Amino acid sequence: MQLRLEALDGHLTKSLSQLYVITSDEHLLALEAADKIRKAARAQGYSERDVLTVERSFKWGELLASNQALSLFGDKKLIELRIPTGKPGKDGGAALQNYVKDLSPDNLTLITLPKLDWQTQKAAWVASLQQAAVYIDIAQIERAQLPNWIGQRLAAQGQSADRQSIDFIADRVEGNLLAAHQEIQKLALLHEPGKLTYEQVHDAVLNVARYDVFKLSEAMLSGDPARLVRMLEGLKGEGEALPLVLWAVSEEIRTLLKLKAGMAQGRPLGALLKEYRIWGPKERMMEPALRRISLPVLEAAMKDAAQVDKMIKGLRAKAHAGDAWDSMLQLALKVARG
Repeated sequence: MQLRLEALDGHLTKSLSQLYVITSDEHLLALEAADKIRKAARAQGYSERDVLTVERSFKWGELLASNQALSLFGDKKLIELRIPTGKPGKDGGAALQNYVKDLSPDNLTLITLPKLDWQTQKAAWVASLQQAAVYIDIAQIERAQLPNWIGQRLAAQGQSADRQSIDFIADRVEGNLLAAHQEIQKLALLHEPGKLTYEQVHDAVLNVARYDVFKLSEAMLSGDPARLVRMLEGLKGEGEALPLVLWAVSEEIRTLLKLKAGMAQGRPLGALLKEYRIWGPKERMMEPALRRISLPVLEAAMKDAAQVDKMIKGLRAKAHAGDAWDSMLQLALKVARG
């Protein structure tokens, strides 16, 4: 049974399932969901708890033993199985399929996994979990969703803020949801319930954003120069390797060129996106990006990328070398502005 995160609170007020699975890369939301399940389990008499973590030395017989072992005091038991890699292996996959066929009525099992890639999602053991468990797949909070999420969190603690203030928080915590949660909690400690002023938010919220080089292309595709500049400055400040940044941007430009070429041949964009395995938020960005960014701009950008590559490798004469990071910024801005 698939369950949306928003429906978890209502579900837990009813009788509990014997098996829950949480899969997500949003560690804060996954932790909060797991805490809610633990709290509900304790309230319904699951007073004993076994925690198993799948590491290199883990033996899958431990899971079977925990499920079959009787409590010394006759209590019901919560079994937590954590698979940090999301890859249980062949033996683990078989063990999980057998496990869900023989769930003990005295136990509640909670399995936590990272977000599974598309290949793993097709595995037989995943299908078994989805059929037997209350399966909670928590999506990542994308940048466009972050202001709404922040507003909801503020409202939950009796506070609100205008859009400028919420956007300020979003800019400072991008890519770091746990930090966002902590900054919002800080506002509750510093100020009374009610509407916060921009000055109150500005003075309280730190710059704790974490930038992902692979998210850089989203800022470029969406045509958001301000976010693009922040991300590149952040990556530079965090010591990210410039060759990796250039590779990520260049790959995006190549993809746009391939899509342009395919569409020029009369092929539908949907088929092209499927062929090049483009899905999720980026899939939604592609059509407006392709309309905005012209073919000459993309061709010129590829030439600029080659020049940045030469700068990084020290192959340009000093008189023409310039700053590679600045040239990287100009390259990305060229594409963002179309």
